[in-house]
Amino acid sequence: MAQDSYNFSAGPAMLPSEVKLQAIEELGRNGRDGFSVIEISHRSDRFLGILEDTEHRLRRLLSVPDDYKILFVSGGASMQFSMIPYNFLNNGDSADFIVSGYWSEKAAKEAAKCGRANLIFDGSSDGFKTLPNPQDIVCDPKSRYLHYCSNETIHGLEFTDVPKGSIPVVCDASSNILSKPIGVDRHSMVYAGAQKNIGPSGISVVVIKDEFMKSALPNRLAYMDYRLLAETLSMPFTPNTWGIFLVGLVCEWIESQGGTVAMEERNSLKSGLIYDVIDESREFYLGHAVEDFRSRMNITFKLEREEMEVSFLKEAELNGLHGLKGHRSIGGIRASMYNAFPVEGAERLAEFMREFRLKHS
Repeated sequence: MAQDSYNFSAGPAMLPSEVKLQAIEELGRNGRDGFSVIEISHRSDRFLGILEDTEHRLRRLLSVPDDYKILFVSGGASMQFSMIPYNFLNNGDSADFIVSGYWSEKAAKEAAKCGRANLIFDGSSDGFKTLPNPQDIVCDPKSRYLHYCSNETIHGLEFTDVPKGSIPVVCDASSNILSKPIGVDRHSMVYAGAQKNIGPSGISVVVIKDEFMKSALPNRLAYMDYRLLAETLSMPFTPNTWGIFLVGLVCEWIESQGGTVAMEERNSLKSGLIYDVIDESREFYLGHAVEDFRSRMNITFKLEREEMEVSFLKEAELNGLHGLKGHRSIGGIRASMYNAFPVEGAERLAEFMREFRLKHS
């Protein structure tokens, strides 16, 4: 049955309805030991079982090799913008950055506080509409790592392949992790804020290769050190236990849907419905990203006349289509459709866009 309204928010984004029902049920029951997950000790056998199960599900879904650790870190992906250079850069060190949008630009600026940030690609000159060919990336062999963002939510750009680096490759996959197979084994580190495709806000997943983690600088502040996080099973302090529980439920749901391959097929279908409307509109709708680099997660576009966007957003709300306003930095329209977003919502938006064009052309 079709819903009355759909949430196109860029994040925190919608969770699968099945997961929300399981979460409600968990909060309302007492469990085997008399309490729900949100109120039990993180050292209890019950929570340690949840932690282990969640890690195993992520390892299966992402095809994580045995020589990688999976860490659950408090805070969002922006916390990793600070933690990564803090762990791997001294004043004399450098890291290479592909600056393809708002988030990778922020990561580079934060790294520059610890060492030197080499911008080996900077898409700001054209308003972040395109990406480099992954095979054309040339790194400084002396740099500690290459950092890129696999999907830029604000500008609607997504890499279709992993940049080829001769140095350790670090990926911010916050907005497209678990939406397709991503090739963890081609990275030294993949990290993601949970609030788009994995779970609730306030927690991040870090997948890091043992060899890369061991190369971290010595004498780091304990609670910012990846090695301590790995040694303590992500619990040098009380972790976000409820967040980890929900991540496990989301992973279970993705497995039940057919895994990341099935997610990729469904996400391509949803985004294709909207891009078809944009392409057939004869520039009534103007897509932001160059076609070869369009995101499947975040579809960004403007209308031929800017003043019409106010009417578009108002009428969309009246039709149960919420959260479509573009980011304040670039304006326009943004339709974010992560794993949990239903195909029916994309169909509803496509229908609305066609009707709006006919009405206002």
